[in-house]
Amino acid sequence: MSVAGGISKAVDRAEMHGCEALQIFTKNGNRWQGKPLDPGDVKRFRARLEEAAIRPAVSHASYLINLATTFDALRRQSIEAFIDELDRAEALGLLGVVLHPGTCTAGSEDEGLRLIAAAIGEAFAARANSATMVLLEHTAGQGRTLGYRFEHLAAIIEQLDGSARVGVCLDTCHLLASGYDITTESGYRDTFEAFDRLVGIGRLKAFHANDSKKPCASRVDRHEHIGRGCLGEAPFRWLLHDPRFRGLPLLIETEKSPAPLRAGAIVRDPLDVRNLETLRRLRAARSGLDALHALGGDHRVAG
Repeated sequence: MSVAGGISKAVDRAEMHGCEALQIFTKNGNRWQGKPLDPGDVKRFRARLEEAAIRPAVSHASYLINLATTFDALRRQSIEAFIDELDRAEALGLLGVVLHPGTCTAGSEDEGLRLIAAAIGEAFAARANSATMVLLEHTAGQGRTLGYRFEHLAAIIEQLDGSARVGVCLDTCHLLASGYDITTESGYRDTFEAFDRLVGIGRLKAFHANDSKKPCASRVDRHEHIGRGCLGEAPFRWLLHDPRFRGLPLLIETEKSPAPLRAGAIVRDPLDVRNLETLRRLRAARSGLDALHALGGDHRVAG
């Protein structure tokens, strides 16, 4: 949800849409610097989350951060920006910061993964008393981005000595684009069995629920409205009824309505409404998976 008009306005927008969980940017996602959080707005944000019973709430880190870079200046800037993201999330009482692991600028993937782990470790050491988690986002695998295989996430976690402050956010669009075919029952089962074996279901803290404009293994990250893309509705229905994921947030990152409709105002976005209603309908339906169809879900959906 947009934070236009103040961080706390995101909660007002989420409540208007009937959201049960929330993701925000605590500063412009395409800029290095952000203006300091207003203490009064921080207080109102935290109070409004409690009043609206919206939880969990997470932030998404700036897209400019690249913890895998070999360029010293960019690396230092990225680490400092990441620490700032942790500080902002801590002030707001968020569960964690969703982070794209990074993109290789030189060297091998293994070297890039080591750089990512070292940078996160440095940030954790700098904020040793912080409770805020980093939620490593599994990526679509465009170009030389890392994190598109479960093995990548496992390697980062291992090099951080299995820190309890490291969680994972899985994006349904990215899963398909990177080659995990969750559109079939067998592919769905195989994907999450592999995730549990390599990373562990307990590390999973959130889903980004996005359909995909591009097919399996395209390695192209293009989000589509729920049920309108190459994933279709079935994988979302299975997720919503999978007992392993009960209580985890499904956060949509689908296209918003044109800016003039929502700029600065607290109004319902028709596209958000449509996607959220689709997820709620699927949550109320039977799952369709033999092993899951009799089990209910308790998932939190959010814009």
